[in-house]
Amino acid sequence: MPTKLFVGGIPYRMTDEELRQHFSQAGEVLSVYIPMDRETQRPRGFAFVEMAEDAAADNAITMFDGTDMGGRRIAVNKARPMEARAPRA
Repeated sequence: MPTKLFVGGIPYRMTDEELRQHFSQAGEVLSVYIPMDRETQRPRGFAFVEMAEDAAADNAITMFDGTDMGGRRIAVNKARPMEARAPRA
């Protein structure tokens, strides 16, 4: 079953493809999403990586959580469901 991971603290210059290659060391990567800031159109410093299997996601957490990536210490854990927000005015 696919598992989505939250990856915090990634370098701002990191690309989807670089992140995909890095996480593919732990198993099959289905998708990578790096959110962009609405105003500056620059990466926000975190990403979501969807792994094909739970075992690959657990392996990625073990391999990469707390490690250095491009001079920054990253945090890797299972993503939580998005919380409901109040409508924008």
